[in-house]
Amino acid sequence: MNPADSFEIVPAFSVPLILVRMQQHENLNRELTALFERCIAEGDRFRNPEPFVNRNKPVYESNFTLFEWSEPCVARLSKFCLSNLYRAIAELNGYSQEMLQKLHIATESWFHVTRKGGYFGAHNHPMHSWSGVYCVQHDGDDPASSSGLLTFINPLAQSTTYIDHAISNLRPPFNYAMRKYRLLPGQLVLFPSWLLHEVMPYEGDTQRITVAFNARFRLAGAQPQNVPRV
Repeated sequence: MNPADSFEIVPAFSVPLILVRMQQHENLNRELTALFERCIAEGDRFRNPEPFVNRNKPVYESNFTLFEWSEPCVARLSKFCLSNLYRAIAELNGYSQEMLQKLHIATESWFHVTRKGGYFGAHNHPMHSWSGVYCVQHDGDDPASSSGLLTFINPLAQSTTYIDHAISNLRPPFNYAMRKYRLLPGQLVLFPSWLLHEVMPYEGDTQRITVAFNARFRLAGAQPQNVPRV
């Protein structure tokens, strides 16, 4: 190779993951935990009646209206999650505050309480552009294990039909590895809704509590385009 030759490695494609940690989250998380435990104690009243994603009995999933509830702790959590989502959208798209105000949001939101052995199978969230997971509690297990890890499946995994030593040790972000996170209490992760993800079995003796949400947007003033009849 001639040292004078132009040589450049370009990261051509990437998937944004946004990690945020709330300061002084302890009181909020205690209030959320107490609220969710009261909901579970009422039986099926707050449970999701039509679960879609593969999971097992140690996982309790609420209905999808959480951010609509009137409790102050829910309002505070909703504001934290959605304000950071708007911030991410602004930075990733280069939008001004004026543009953000034109993006009208619609959400669905719910909570999970997972006890020993609970897991979530691989899935994504159709009909939305952004999703998020907030951690209320994760303890009672080995922090160095795979217990309860939120795992994002690398979309490049479809390219692993042939691997030799020329590509088997690629450095991030070019490799085929999954991205695995043990979420900390008060931590929020935002990600594109199309991205496949799963939760590894929780092997702790207490519980893992998370809040999840999906979001889609409508641009104020935008009108549907006329579709020609076939």
